[in-house]
Amino acid sequence: MLSLLWLIPLLPLAGFLSIVLGGGRMRGSMVALIAVGVVGLSAAMAAAVAIRFIYLPPAGNSFTQTLWTWIPATGFMPEISLRLDALSLVMVTVITFVAFLILLYSAEFMGGDEGYARFFAWMDLFVASMLVLVLADNFLLLYLGWEGVGMCSFLLIGFWYRDSANARAARKAFIVTRIGDAAFVVALFLIFTHLGTLTIQEAAARASREWPVGSGLAVAAAALMLAAAVGKSAQLPLQTWLPDAMAGPTPVSALIHAATMVTAGVYLIARANAFFTLAPFVQWLVAVIGAVTLLLAAFAALVQCDIKRVLAYSTMSQVGYMFLALGVGAWSAAIFHFMVHAFFKSLLFLGAGAVIMALHEEHDIFAMGGLRRALPGTFWAFLIGAASLAALPVVTAGFYSKDLILLCDWTSKSGSVWLWAAGLAGAFLTAMYAFRLVFIVFFGELRTKPGRKPGFRMGAALAVLAFFSLSAGFIQIPPDIVNFSPLSELLETSLPRLSAVSVGTQTEALLQAVAGLAGLAGIFFAWFFFRHPALVERLVLTPLGSAFRRLWLEGWCFDRAYDALFVRPYIRLAEINKDDCIDLLNRTLARACESMHYLLIGTQNGRVRQYAAAVTLGAIVIIALMVLL
Repeated sequence: MLSLLWLIPLLPLAGFLSIVLGGGRMRGSMVALIAVGVVGLSAAMAAAVAIRFIYLPPAGNSFTQTLWTWIPATGFMPEISLRLDALSLVMVTVITFVAFLILLYSAEFMGGDEGYARFFAWMDLFVASMLVLVLADNFLLLYLGWEGVGMCSFLLIGFWYRDSANARAARKAFIVTRIGDAAFVVALFLIFTHLGTLTIQEAAARASREWPVGSGLAVAAAALMLAAAVGKSAQLPLQTWLPDAMAGPTPVSALIHAATMVTAGVYLIARANAFFTLAPFVQWLVAVIGAVTLLLAAFAALVQCDIKRVLAYSTMSQVGYMFLALGVGAWSAAIFHFMVHAFFKSLLFLGAGAVIMALHEEHDIFAMGGLRRALPGTFWAFLIGAASLAALPVVTAGFYSKDLILLCDWTSKSGSVWLWAAGLAGAFLTAMYAFRLVFIVFFGELRTKPGRKPGFRMGAALAVLAFFSLSAGFIQIPPDIVNFSPLSELLETSLPRLSAVSVGTQTEALLQAVAGLAGLAGIFFAWFFFRHPALVERLVLTPLGSAFRRLWLEGWCFDRAYDALFVRPYIRLAEINKDDCIDLLNRTLARACESMHYLLIGTQNGRVRQYAAAVTLGAIVIIALMVLL
């Protein structure tokens, strides 16, 4: 079964090629059948491989499949080679399963769109690229998948490109993430130059042998990979692209911004953990960036009016938790939260899509309200997703993954009370903005009468994701409840074990209770402010409240600062430099080509006798040259 590993990324790629080559002649139902079917088969294959891997683990708890040598050159022979271990197994299983549900939902949601075939082609290519990224055995193949998801995100964010705002959002996402991508390329050059290989495991082993802890090379390699991860995962200071990326269709937001692209940076840091272990300062910086991002994004989510922008800032905040876990060495906890987040955030985005569709493309949450009875299925699905996001104690998956991260912040030798406090404050804010959304959208008076309601395919996807948003946390239950942690045991075969200080069961239970109370307090305050809108209005009208609202509404004004510091100066320099010698040369060449064009026009006059004379004269010249030369 493991020998069929190559089929998992190949099936979505085959779906992309089939739609691209025949999509113009296919009916919409056939396009959807191919696009959804190939990802469904990929998910089934991933499940079969996972069962085989868990119950009959390969030697060394990893399996490598080399398909062919990619670029044979002297001293450099990277291969198209796939590696399956516990980390890539979890990533592949979650990606294929969630992508299948999102595509099933999309088959109904995107019905009637003129770009139906194009949408599914890009979605299948995106899934294939992400699978290549997480299965790659070497950094070069990983980078191919890395660039593939970047290209697909550009195409999908700007899917409705006739609206210039959507095109700008796609361009912004592409440009901002390119900063991190450029850092990744430099990291690859550094690793190959000094370690002589781009195979991930071999490079990690050589780095551990040859680079002392804290050495300049180790710090440089880790810092460059951190820059790459920050760009792809929308963390400070390269987070500005994610809220604008909501311009794409809602299923795109669910796939790219919940289960795949924004977690690529998390995967990169986890996969390259040996380099970060050799650079303790950079690893500490990972935790600090995560802590700051999760707080700033949570504050911004509190005041957003667009339902998808609330969820976009929520994604930034939750990925911040993953970075926080990675930074304190809780590698398994970060991947656990990745898995749970994929379920509940996809559920929330798809639930938001159902609301937007029912309300005739309305995004403003204050134009919604009272939808609890009008859209009961969507309400319950969204409520479950919000409860898991808010880490409602005991009954939701989000509670177990977030609690584990907070516990690791407290007990890890690399953690601190400040990092734990940041995570705890983030838990309170998360619960508050999540249920602010629930109360405003689904409770109160009905402001807009729903039209089209979700059908079977959309409802089935929501129901399955709701089930896993509740139950997925039970594969990692804390010792003070039931000592059951098969996920950590599996992941620790490929990731380092957390270096932690034992604090005892009572302390763990106390920390767990505090985390649960923080989430419940956030829900209470969301309800309180919802029931007392006049109080909220008075707070917002104060000078301080108004200032903070504007600051948070604009995402802490990062866009405005970058525009002033980088965008406008660059445009100004380009305007000043528009008449330089290079432009003069290009214009000269253009005019020369234009002149030749007008000269050649004279030869195309439609007079057959002149054509025959020209052919004869040309033949005479060619024969003469052959005879004389």
